[in-house]
Amino acid sequence: MISHRDLLRIVAAIALVGTTVACDPDKLTDLNSNPNSPEDAPPGPLFTQAARLSAARWLGGAYDLRGGVLLAQHLAQVQYPDEDAYSRLTGGATTTYFDFPYYTELEDLQKVVRKGEALDEAGIYGPALVLRTWGFGFLTDTWGDIPYSEALQADEGGSLTPAYDTQQSIYDDFFVVLNQASDDMGGATGATLDDADPIYGGDLSAWRRFANSLRARHALRLVNVNPTKASTELAAAFGDPGGVFQSNDDNALLRWPGDGVYDNPWSVNFQTRDDHRMSDRLMNVMLASNDPRIPIYAQPTTDDPDVYAGMPNALTHSDASEYFNTASRPGAAFFPGQTSYGFFGGPAGKAFPSFLMTYAEVAFIKAEAAARGIGGFTAGQAAGFYQDGIRASMQQWGVADADITAYLARPEIVFAGGVAGQRQIAIQKWIALYTDGGQAWFEWRRTCQPATVKPGPAAIVNTVPRRLEYSITEESVNGASLAAAIDRQGEDDFETRMYWDSAPTAAPTYVAGCGVR
Repeated sequence: MISHRDLLRIVAAIALVGTTVACDPDKLTDLNSNPNSPEDAPPGPLFTQAARLSAARWLGGAYDLRGGVLLAQHLAQVQYPDEDAYSRLTGGATTTYFDFPYYTELEDLQKVVRKGEALDEAGIYGPALVLRTWGFGFLTDTWGDIPYSEALQADEGGSLTPAYDTQQSIYDDFFVVLNQASDDMGGATGATLDDADPIYGGDLSAWRRFANSLRARHALRLVNVNPTKASTELAAAFGDPGGVFQSNDDNALLRWPGDGVYDNPWSVNFQTRDDHRMSDRLMNVMLASNDPRIPIYAQPTTDDPDVYAGMPNALTHSDASEYFNTASRPGAAFFPGQTSYGFFGGPAGKAFPSFLMTYAEVAFIKAEAAARGIGGFTAGQAAGFYQDGIRASMQQWGVADADITAYLARPEIVFAGGVAGQRQIAIQKWIALYTDGGQAWFEWRRTCQPATVKPGPAAIVNTVPRRLEYSITEESVNGASLAAAIDRQGEDDFETRMYWDSAPTAAPTYVAGCGVR
């Protein structure tokens, strides 16, 4: 696994490449070149930079803390509650979420793929294909139709105004790409990314498990709109020779150095801001079952060190401020300088890892597939997979085994089977996705669980958004392609449903009036 010092060294290598170019006498008279911005770089530093940017973007202080965790109602805003009320999730505010990935990490990953394919080295391009798909997954699951097949091609003569692909076709390609990546890495014998890979240190067996687990995630997301396709892809993912995650040792995570330069992005946010408290949607579910993750996910209230409590989402500024000392902050694990929770080692908060995907999620995917009788699983397997998911999540967060056993024995937690059991699976998965607000929001849209998630009183619309609005910059730089996508998908607003979300009542766990205030 890459060390903290190596992460700094590898990211800095891009700048060193620029220095090398700048020192070349043949380049000194080229006034059209910026010697500090090289046009080419080795695949290793590109991959390191892309992994860091990807994790920081989708699991960090912008998209996640200003969007995902509020939409999923894991957290609420106690100050400046604009995003909580959705007023700063419109097209004018989503530019950094929609535009930036294309010309930063996705562009870097595309270059790594090209370089690896040119060398015929699956150990180079395979991980880049997987991480690129992971990033594109957030884009399409947030907006629906997006530039995909024609994107990232301009520097090779491709279009500067790429067409928007349908989400259905994007998902079809995800399955092809992830299958290819797993197969090719399975036969690879040459070079790997080695220490330039801050997620798995160049371990291709681990990357194959991530590829197949990610394939299973996207397969299940189609279950309401195309259960046959979902079942086929689930069976393929779980039947792949490369396997899927089998324990928390397989989790796809990025461990941050915690050196003040490369820190956990939640910690970076909490170093200077105190805008968030736990949502009562999450806390009420966890408190009702005495969930042992409570003191890890949250801190006691300032008013009473013996109390954990949440606050409602989307309040007015004045109403929200009343909860400043009576609602819990997110856990001490995310706050720099805290020493009360050192399960992951290093300075608390700054060195906390970002979880790209976990074994707990894979176990819950299996549990739902079994409960539905798809993907080659049977209903009798659902209870075991459900328990595996809960146990994996709690172990991931450092809960003691005795506390896990006691929790699993609680009557309201024991697997109920049938539709009630599917609701249990969905809610436990939603809890386990804490810190990955985007995925928790996607799963809530698919399952409508927990059914208590609804817009708060100050929200600007009466429905929890089913998507975000496209970046307004697309109107000026790619207007024709954007217009075609809107004509096909529907109005560019919060209530338009994307492909996999177009048949919500097909979910057995659906509740009438889901997400409507």
